[in-house]
Amino acid sequence: EQASEEVSKSLQAMKEILCGTTDKEPPTEVVAQLAQELYNSGLLVTLIANLQLIDFEGKKDVSQIFNNILRRQIGTRSPTVEYISAHPHILFMLLKGYESPNIALRCGIMLRECIRHEPLAKIILFSEQFRDFFKYVEMSTFDIASDAFATFKDLLTRHKLLVAEFLEQNYDVIFDDYEKLLHSENYVTKRQSLKLLGELILDRHNFAIMTKYISKPENLKLMMNLLRDKSPNIQFEAFHVFKVFVASPNKTQPIVEILLKNQPKLIEFLSNFQKERTDDEQFTDEKNYLIKQIRDLKKP
Repeated sequence: EQASEEVSKSLQAMKEILCGTTDKEPPTEVVAQLAQELYNSGLLVTLIANLQLIDFEGKKDVSQIFNNILRRQIGTRSPTVEYISAHPHILFMLLKGYESPNIALRCGIMLRECIRHEPLAKIILFSEQFRDFFKYVEMSTFDIASDAFATFKDLLTRHKLLVAEFLEQNYDVIFDDYEKLLHSENYVTKRQSLKLLGELILDRHNFAIMTKYISKPENLKLMMNLLRDKSPNIQFEAFHVFKVFVASPNKTQPIVEILLKNQPKLIEFLSNFQKERTDDEQFTDEKNYLIKQIRDLKKP
């Protein structure tokens, strides 16, 4: 108990040095000294490794200290980003934090701050551990699963060129895992995953990935099934992925065949699809456009 109190006091003192107080700015030289000591002594690593042992307020202080020191710049350099790049296990300790309910959300806050920096995002993306996200976003604790999804989404949308390179190199593995999320029993995970998929394939940086995704007949079949999901929200998100298959001017032969085979059914289905969305003009226009595209399809 006494040790715990002393740790809390020291964390508050560190936070004050780094963040200053309401009436005074933090002194630059002292901040630089403290930062250097955090690196040299390995204390930054120790704090994260032992986050479980620190009390509630102390955990908050650790995440504030960590995020503050991560944002610190000297000219164009970010010393803490350089430090973590050289000690990448820090990132994986934070990621593994999702497995411990009492530190998961704090680790998430620190992890998202790391992801803002491209070199750190790259380490996580191209690591074996990236695939752990598919497990974390399906966790039974709603808060933790949502937080993990927020981090996962950040990782796949923040650094566009890096993500495009990553998805192209790892397409098969990632999209196999991703498909499981689209079959999830968890409504929130399923909806968020569909929405993110729509965002990813409609992003111009991911043109190569989009082309590959919409060439596969099994992906089209999945979207057609999701258009008939019992949840209107999931139907709506599926519509935004489905439209890419239909609107593409370069459809592959198997895609054309599926659309032709279901031509009358699809026209009828889309004509009555979510008619209650009367105030959404863009949706109505897109729907009419898809109906026209499907109607104009000819056997090759």
